[in-house]
Amino acid sequence: MKKMIFTTALVLASTAAMAQKSNFQVKVDLKNFSTDSVIVYKGSKEKMDTILVKNGKFTYSTNLAKASNRAFFTPKTYRGLEQKMFNFPCVPGEKAEIKGDFTTRFDVAGSKFYQQYHEVDLMMESAEKDLKEFSESLNARMKNGEKRESIMADYEKKMPALEKARTEKIFAFVKQNPDNEGCATIFEKLNDYGQMKELLGLLSENVKNGRMKGYYQQFIDMAKERAEAEEKAKKLQASGLDAPDFTLNDIKGKPFSLSSLRGKYVVIDFWGSWCGWCIKGMPKMKEYYEKYKGKFEILGVDCNDTEAKWKAAVEKHQLPWIHVYNPKGSDVLGKYGIQGFPTKIVVGPDGKIVKTIVGEDPAFYTLLDEVLGK
Repeated sequence: MKKMIFTTALVLASTAAMAQKSNFQVKVDLKNFSTDSVIVYKGSKEKMDTILVKNGKFTYSTNLAKASNRAFFTPKTYRGLEQKMFNFPCVPGEKAEIKGDFTTRFDVAGSKFYQQYHEVDLMMESAEKDLKEFSESLNARMKNGEKRESIMADYEKKMPALEKARTEKIFAFVKQNPDNEGCATIFEKLNDYGQMKELLGLLSENVKNGRMKGYYQQFIDMAKERAEAEEKAKKLQASGLDAPDFTLNDIKGKPFSLSSLRGKYVVIDFWGSWCGWCIKGMPKMKEYYEKYKGKFEILGVDCNDTEAKWKAAVEKHQLPWIHVYNPKGSDVLGKYGIQGFPTKIVVGPDGKIVKTIVGEDPAFYTLLDEVLGK
């Protein structure tokens, strides 16, 4: 069973065991799951349950109105001291058993739904095997100090084929098993809205319109929203458009406008101190800022930080370019359709967008060499 990291902010709460008869139950028996209790997260609008654990064993019973996801994690995980948790689909009228070793693998058994879910789980493990091994190899190379450019080049060369093979295996399984209710849990593992719509068309009517509809539909709806937002972003960030002007306070608390930089190349860098990839890219950014000193300017737009954390990050990483703070309620992110961080928007001397690059991508530096190295 694939373990997933759950990153939503949580508020700790404990509830007593439910006295009424439950319509769902899961028995868990995991080696190397050392904890005295486990917290069950049911959603942002519901209180969490706390279940006692003994020697890696616990039973969770509850009444469910509909199929929903549950996150089971240790108190230390809640406090950010470890990462011991797993997500699990809970379905009314079903019983599940989870057995195995938390550090290596654990599997699902139980009533009919969970037998089908186990088949899907094994299929996903097989479909993602090559992709997972490749990602792990890239992480290892990065830790060993290999240059990011060569790693990214290998990623761009091999990743599309691996993702395609994964998708083909998933679709082949669903075509052969359209009545498997466990297939409804695949949607949360996909990102592409088009793929989700195609996958939905492969399910039998019983699964498509049955008790799992509410479970899978939420992931389709989220994917649709992302797709619409990305399409909007492409239009707002298109090359040749006038870069929308904005005014925000700089590091000294004085108003600073993008338009004041008209006449030179500008990189608008949307970043945050909390963004790991943003911070990892700063040394290279500093290198290029020095390389083309006087030929362009960087305008760092801090996002989703407190003012104190923003200022501390600028000082800690010794970032020599212009910085402005983007407070809550500002419309700057909306003007540019920002969807991810970091996002770097290169603006020409005429105030028009040259190109938008999302993520820490070597293509950004190639572009700077092409534009500024003349």
